[in-house]
Formats: sequence, structure tokens, C-alpha cells
Amino acid sequence: MINNKLAEKTYWIGKVDDRKVPFHRLILEKGTTYNSYLLNTEKPTIIDTVDIMYGREFVKNLEGIIDLNKIQYVVINHVEPDHAGALPILLNKAKNAIIVTTEKARELLNGMFKLNKKKYLIVKDGDTLDIGEKTLKFFKTPYLHTEETMITYCIEDKILYPCDIFSTHIANNELFNNLAKEDITEDFKVYYKLIMSPHRTYVRNMLNKIKKLDVNMIAPSHGYVLRTDAKKYIDLYDEMSTVDFNKIDKKALILFSSMTGNTGKIAKSLAEGLNSTHIKTEIFNIKSANIDDLKESALKSDAILIGSSTKYGDMIGNLEDIIKDLMTLDLSNKLGIAFGSFGWSGEAIEIINDYIKQSNMTLVDTSFIVKSTGANHLKLPLKINYFNEDTSPKSCVDAGKEIGELILKQSN
Repeated sequence: MINNKLAEKTYWIGKVDDRKVPFHRLILEKGTTYNSYLLNTEKPTIIDTVDIMYGREFVKNLEGIIDLNKIQYVVINHVEPDHAGALPILLNKAKNAIIVTTEKARELLNGMFKLNKKKYLIVKDGDTLDIGEKTLKFFKTPYLHTEETMITYCIEDKILYPCDIFSTHIANNELFNNLAKEDITEDFKVYYKLIMSPHRTYVRNMLNKIKKLDVNMIAPSHGYVLRTDAKKYIDLYDEMSTVDFNKIDKKALILFSSMTGNTGKIAKSLAEGLNSTHIKTEIFNIKSANIDDLKESALKSDAILIGSSTKYGDMIGNLEDIIKDLMTLDLSNKLGIAFGSFGWSGEAIEIINDYIKQSNMTLVDTSFIVKSTGANHLKLPLKINYFNEDTSPKSCVDAGKEIGELILKQSN
């Protein structure tokens, strides 16, 4: 029997899954837990639910604890089916419940579960909610590990409910980390590496948001509730997400051919983003570049970004000949990215992408980003329609930052 009380009127109501669980193309050999919490206050509130396959069991168990019609709020920190999966079944019986979540999460919940007719309370960064005797505070934490994610903090209990953040994948009946039969630190680190490390900069943003909170306990959505040493686990995230740039020596080469100057502006903005992540960047305009200098830079670089504007469905200048020459080099273990400006279709950028795909470089495109980070907000190859001076520079700088993070990750 699990001792499920976290604080006064606060209880764990989750599910222990002791199978070898398929999860994000992995097999969780130690199983996992789906942690859901009931704050049985004047306005009873559920924080997250359980995996979709255990939805009926979850609701049946909950009916033995509380009259479901009394539930006022269901907080959804993250929409993936292992957290929000039981929500539709729960709402079928908890007729008065309001879904508390972010605007992006509402879009996803409506798309996934057709909950358009349900009541929502959309929260923003720093918003609070009085649930009677307890106050919840919400913080948006995008890409930890998906775009809609937020975390919830109970002010009176000093408990952080961070969903996937600070989790471990271990099926257990002890619930609390201080009752664990073995040290969970390595499992905690492995979880971070597999799920959170691709989003290092967002981890840093999250840590900045919670650093002023008085956190006595961390109640994540998988594995152990961190009832003791909460600061230790926050510090571990701080340590694992910190890069010692003095020990990093990563380089990128940007070469481009531009017709009206727009692709050159993209190259400059990409370099700005790369430099902000401490990636040393060289830019070559092929109109004035020496091929031997280009080859030397390519061999020394960890990433090669090749750009062109499009004229009559093709690259301009002698860029194609230079690409063919570069492809005779050993470019293994280097990232390759295509970019450029365009007016109609941007065929040149796709042709560059094809050359990179046929080389021994690792092509970084949207498919690579999605599979390696789970994020789909960065579209590569980077295609910029003309170049809007108001919006394009920022989007290109942001792309450079994301590419820089991928380069840094190659060193781990």
C-alpha cells in the first residue's frame, strides 16, 4: 500500500507501471510511474492524469476517493498521452471540472481529444489560482519537453509540480525518494540526458523562473516524488545544463552566394546566433572567396552552412562547383545545413540540401531536428521569402542559436 499523502489535503493518485515500457523509441527497463495528484481543498483540483491506457482504472479509483462532480479544476501541465491521456474519461464524469492549462495546450487537447466544448481556464506566466486553502502559481516552460508545457507551484505547501521535469523512470511503490531502496541519482541524470538535454537553453530559462521559489518538495510526473533534498536535484539540473564555454572550441563555416543581398543578410544573422552560443564562425561570400581558404575552413569546422538565393530555379554564381569541390573532402562528423532567400519557390535551397544529403555530412533538416529534440518550431532548410527587415533577422538569429546548440551537443 502506497503512503500517498504529500501534504495536508494533497495526495498522489497515480499509476505504477512495472512493465518494460516502450517510451520515445526506448524501452524503460525499470518501468515507470504516471504521477497524478489530488488537492482535496474547497475547490478540489487534479494536477495531471495518467497514461491513456490506464484511464478507466484511474477514474474508477478516483471515484472511491471523491465525488467526481465536486472536482473544480484539472490542471494539465503537458498534453502527451502519458499525462493527459485519462482526461477525456475523467471529464465525462467530472462534469463541473474546468481545464487549467496554456493556450497552446488547449489547441493540442482540442485536436487530440476533441474537447472544444469543455470549459478552459487559460493561464499565462505568473498567473495564480485560488483553489480554497491553497494557491497555485503557473509558469510556462516551453520545450521541456514540448511547446505547450507549463509547471505548477503550490505556494502554501511549497511543492513544485513540474510534470516531466525532474522525473525518473522507475516503477516503485515507495513514492518518496527518501524511501527508495537504492540511490536514484544516476536514473535522474539519465532521464535528464535522454529527455531534457536537447533543450538545454529552455532548462536554463526554467531554472531562472523557479530560482526565487521556496521549493521544499518536487512532485514530478514520473518516478519518485522528491520529498527530501529538492535543492540537490535543482542543482543537478543547473550543473548538467551549464556549458563551460572556456572548454568549448567549436567552429562553423557559412558560405553563400547572394543576388540582391538578402541571402547575405541571412548569413550574417545566422552567424550572430551561432556566435551567441560561443561557436566561432567564418563567413565566405563566394564572389570573393578563395577555394583553398574555404577548404581549410571546412575541414576545421564542426558545421557547414551553405546558402544561395534562387534564379530561374537554380543556384547562382559558381556555388555549385564549389560545393562539388568541397564534397571531395572528408566531411564526416560535421553538420550540414542549407539556407537562402527566395521569391517564388526557392529551388536552389533544396538543391543544396540534396548535395548535403548525398555527402558524408550529417544533414540537419526539420526531420533531424524533430527526431533528435522532439521540437518542430525550427524549419530547415532555412528558407526566407525575400527578407523582411522587421521579422527575418530575429528568426535567422534564433535559427543560428538552435544550430549552435546542436553543435554544442555534438561535443557531449
